[in-house]
Parts: sequence; structure tokens; C-alpha cells
Amino acid sequence: MLRILGLAFVLLFGVVALPQARAAATDPQGIVQGIADDLGKAIDGHQAELKSDREKLIKVIDGILLPHFDIDYASILVLGQYARSSSPEQRARFAKAFYESITHRYAEGLLNYTRGRVKVLPTRGETNDKKTIVRTQVTLDDGKPVAVDYAFRKTADAQWKAYDVIVEGISYVTNYRNQVSAEIQKSSLDALIRRLETQGADALKTMEKDQQGG
Repeated sequence: MLRILGLAFVLLFGVVALPQARAAATDPQGIVQGIADDLGKAIDGHQAELKSDREKLIKVIDGILLPHFDIDYASILVLGQYARSSSPEQRARFAKAFYESITHRYAEGLLNYTRGRVKVLPTRGETNDKKTIVRTQVTLDDGKPVAVDYAFRKTADAQWKAYDVIVEGISYVTNYRNQVSAEIQKSSLDALIRRLETQGADALKTMEKDQQGG
């Protein structure tokens, strides 16, 4: 599941933000459809360059993701009950460290994306003008179709931003909230933040390994 979750993050990086050429698509489904169509073309021919220059790859992701991903909201959800007892400074540090860890954890997976992997599905059920789910079907390397949904919320300035990925019914927010809770219980929120700030992706790998039982 974590491998598929990693792929979902890769797709979120591309799906939520890549080519700015389709600026007319401002609703969540339109954004996802337009980006899914253009993602393969956007990275085609640049894989070797970006793979050899990781810092450039990270800068590319930062430039395309940050305006469209609600880091603060997602981080509060990941912190769960600990968000209420944390200070604004702790929440800000955690949000930054968590985002950077996720980015470094899954960055190179973007380079493996190929055109045609994402199929945006029709909207199902009631719509909401504050939150919505965009349903997609992602084809893995072995041809297996996987349901990947993206949760969007409308911010105070009326911008739609993504904050969660649901793979086969399992939410990344819930997945990481369980890991974060276990880490905080073992030490403290400050200790976890320091680990993420200093170890980044390695800290996430350790957390995932611990959750899997070794």
C-alpha cells in the first residue's frame, strides 16, 4: 500500500499543478483532467537532466506544487489531536518539515510517469461548494488499475487546493496521522519536528518501516 501511496503522491505533484497553460481550468476536476493530459508531455525528454540534478527537481516540484497544495490544512489533519495542543510555531515548523520530507521521499517517482496513466472519472454523488473529491483510475506498471481519489477544499480566497490523497479507500492523511501519533507518543512533537528537519525522507522511511513492523 505504501508503494501505491507513493505513486499517488507523485501523481498529486503532477496532477495538482503542472502546466500553467491550462489556466482556464479552475475547478478541481478540470484541473485534474487538464494536468493528466499534459503531464507526460511536460516531463518527456527531461528525465535524465532532472534525475542527475536532484535540487533542480525539487525546485521544479516546489514551483508547481506549493500554489496548489494546502500544506497547512493537510498538516493539521496529519497532526490530529496534537494540533490542538501545539503552538502556531510548532504547526508551522511541522508543516514545512513534513512537506519537504514528502517531496524528497517521492520526488524521483515523478520521472517515471508516462502519459495515459491517469483516467479522470465522472463525478459521483452530491457536490459541495467547499469540499469535493476528484476520482481517478491510475494504471500501474503491471497494468493493474488502482482507484486514486484527490480531496480538494476551497480556501478563504476561493482557491481550490488539494489536501488529501485516497488510494483504494485509504487516506494518506489517516496513514501519516497514525505514524505521526506513534512517533509523538514515543518522544514528543518537538523531537519529531527535529527529526523531519534533519533527516527528512529518511525519517519518513523509518516511520513507514516501524508501522509495517520492521
